[in-house]
Amino acid sequence: MPNRRQFLATAGAAAAGSPLFVPNGNTGEIDWDWKPGLPALGERATQDPRVTVLNPRSRVPVSFIIDDSTCLVNMAHFAMPQFAEAWGRERYDRPWRDWPREIPDSFVLKFAEWCQSRGVKGKYSIVPCPALVGWVDRELPGWTRAQLRESLRIVREIIQPDWDIHPEVITHTRIIDLKTGRPLPPKKDGSYWMENGGWCAGKSIDEIAAYLAYGLQILKNADLTCEGFTTPGGFGNSAKAHLGAAAFQAIRSVYPETEIPHYFKYVNLGETTTRPRVELAGGIATVSPQCVVNVPCGTGDWFGGWDGVSFGDVEESINRFVSKDLQSGRMVELVKRDEPAVMLCHWPGIYCNGGEEGFQIFQGAVDRLHEGYRDRILWMKLSEMARYWAARELTAIAVTPNGTIELDAPYAAPDFTLQISRVTGNPSIAGVKMKKVTLRKDLTPGSWLEEEGKTEVCFDIAKGKTEIHFG
Repeated sequence: MPNRRQFLATAGAAAAGSPLFVPNGNTGEIDWDWKPGLPALGERATQDPRVTVLNPRSRVPVSFIIDDSTCLVNMAHFAMPQFAEAWGRERYDRPWRDWPREIPDSFVLKFAEWCQSRGVKGKYSIVPCPALVGWVDRELPGWTRAQLRESLRIVREIIQPDWDIHPEVITHTRIIDLKTGRPLPPKKDGSYWMENGGWCAGKSIDEIAAYLAYGLQILKNADLTCEGFTTPGGFGNSAKAHLGAAAFQAIRSVYPETEIPHYFKYVNLGETTTRPRVELAGGIATVSPQCVVNVPCGTGDWFGGWDGVSFGDVEESINRFVSKDLQSGRMVELVKRDEPAVMLCHWPGIYCNGGEEGFQIFQGAVDRLHEGYRDRILWMKLSEMARYWAARELTAIAVTPNGTIELDAPYAAPDFTLQISRVTGNPSIAGVKMKKVTLRKDLTPGSWLEEEGKTEVCFDIAKGKTEIHFG
């Protein structure tokens, strides 16, 4: 595995205009600089303009990001007084003592069962040391070890198949000293170092990566697998350019088998693109490519908020995602734009202190989305979106004089879908002809569609070279 210095040297050379860097003509219209100070993109492969990489199966990727989740601990109950101590009691004047200390596993199972019945996928955080209550790889005071083991089993066996597990750094509240495991002493002005605050300012990539790796290692100790991480609140705001390299270093150091590390930090609203951003790509024409993928969401938290009490009228909240007539709402807007539609919530705001109003909003939004757009969407985990976009951006595509499509992919990806202009005949790969379908909803790997003079082909692209022949 390349070390950090080699990784950064490759990415830096690409960003500086190395001969390895070739802009992708198919994505020139996208504003990739959707946040100031982001890491360099790195290399891009050449792609013949007669071939366009579409969304997987020509559908809109849909996902659900859950923040502030963990085992048993209701983060809102324990975090609120710490935020009040750090940033002012007037700002965080909430009746946290009246809120339950626990979000029970019975609710986790209820939520997971409902999502499984509808094919919902996404990201589920496990805060490693939630609000300093305890350690999920050791014990949570207030709960028995048997309860913690059972909670982890539910995450491992029932949640993890359909959800990426992310550490939301370490505590989501106080910054800890990695040598002692205790919170850092107060600042000179008496305030506290918080993960949501400005600790990253002036920190090196190594220092940020070490902090991320500490949280990742706790989840690995608990037998959870992670390919990405989530930044709590404003963590990293003052070091955005470092986050990609720190993510790569931290994830690869703890989970060296991770091929495509990713991270979640950004909420992209309005006209800003919601497409994942493949960053610091290097070595894409070699057997050891590398990159990190920045996956944003496309909605605000319009469920119950991070405190679990910020929900409004349930029907009005559902309308913000998908209107009753199915024609408007943020999710509809993104589907019509053909851009990833990723919703964001906070786990206390789904449970809503046992009232479950946030869950009701989510159920309504998903059911309406399926009612109006089931055949146009594809539920994906963040890691699946990251893999697809890495293949989409970094696969070299050429067209030979006889019309053969030649691809050289640094990464394999399922459901890879191309739109090709001015070709005739049945496409085939490795001598196997694809099945022709007449409806886009039927486009699956091994099939093709002809529409308006263009051909769409869908297949599971393998790492390395692939040829598509027509005849």
